Amino acid sequence: MSKKLPEGWVETTLGLLPENWTPIEAQSYCDKVADGTHDSPKKTNDGKLLITSKNIKDSRLDTESAYHISYSDFVEVNKRSKVDRWDVLLSMIGTVGEVCLIEKEPDFAIKNVGLFKCGNKTKARWLYYFLKSKTGRHYILSRLSGTTQKYITLGELRKLPVPNPPLPEQKTIAAVLSAFDDKIELLREQNQTLETLAQTIFKEWFVHFNFPDKDGKPYRDNGGEMVASELGEIPKGWRVDELGNVASIIAGGDKPKNVTSQKTGRNIIPIYSNGIKNEGLYGYTDTARIFEESVTVSARGTIGFVCLRMEPYLPIVRLLSIIPNKKDLSSKYLFFWLKNYDINGFGTTQQQLTVPVFKKSEILIAASAVINQFTEIVDSIYYKIKNNTAQIQTLSKTRDTLLPKLMTGEIRVKI
Repeated sequence: MSKKLPEGWVETTLGLLPENWTPIEAQSYCDKVADGTHDSPKKTNDGKLLITSKNIKDSRLDTESAYHISYSDFVEVNKRSKVDRWDVLLSMIGTVGEVCLIEKEPDFAIKNVGLFKCGNKTKARWLYYFLKSKTGRHYILSRLSGTTQKYITLGELRKLPVPNPPLPEQKTIAAVLSAFDDKIELLREQNQTLETLAQTIFKEWFVHFNFPDKDGKPYRDNGGEMVASELGEIPKGWRVDELGNVASIIAGGDKPKNVTSQKTGRNIIPIYSNGIKNEGLYGYTDTARIFEESVTVSARGTIGFVCLRMEPYLPIVRLLSIIPNKKDLSSKYLFFWLKNYDINGFGTTQQQLTVPVFKKSEILIAASAVINQFTEIVDSIYYKIKNNTAQIQTLSKTRDTLLPKLMTGEIRVKI
């Protein structure tokens, strides 16, 4: 005997959906479903960007790792798959299913990337959120091919079933989810602006030496006395020292046995490794090794990735932790100094940085009053960044809770 369905609901290829949400194939929902070039245009020093599947990360385009192609190759690629505003891109090979919404007029070509041409904002946003939903991701991942490297075919993308509520309902649901994303993006941009401001102040004070003098005027530009040093001219009364004399440097140890990928009631201490993605976050455990505000530096592979750590943590796997002597400098001063310092490793097969070598690094020790004044300013900046980050986490969690329920009709919105 078949199970009776709730009134107003129907069984579909995507599970239970409201009866007026009957899925249609992506090739019917969209104006066109295509993919990027399968060729490998020659890299150039400048020109137009070529976006591949690996450049789509966390709903964004990672243009830093993309490469340039000539204008003639750009034109040739775009004959097959020109990207326009309100298109949706999907990674088709490697990490399949990463999705990105193109909200501004693009100026790049694509390779091995799924292209859904939606034609307008409402349909583009609806498809984007569907592909990010648990239902959409499950369908994509269930259609993968390949053994050594996973991929999805263009044919499968064209047959992708898309829930198809009335357009006014699509628009309203997409607007709700977009409101969360817009606020999150605004807070991220604020944080980037604040970090740039802190970096600008550091450079002005400790690179150009235009910190406020006793009269509140720029020190060097106002004729402040400079003296020779190992690092060139520096303000009188400042000194150059070795990092090991003004800070403790600790190498990360082995991975703990107790590790979870997310925070739990017991595991609330972040574990940081030598990685760069997500600032090296490896997981969580229950015991910290570093309790003071400090700085970490990656010490193998990619040398010199610097992060400020303001909460207790456990460093592992070739990650160096630097804890400043408070009488000489603050962690925030140290952080910006190391970000501007040319940190080099050694080795032929794989670059690495050791504690004994790093201890010998030169560091400028400014007058304590100037460092204290800088730290006070930057503390207020990072307090705002911390609050913004907490808001981002709350908004992201709420959005992620609503997303699957809105995209399957479990929660309905008023039109």
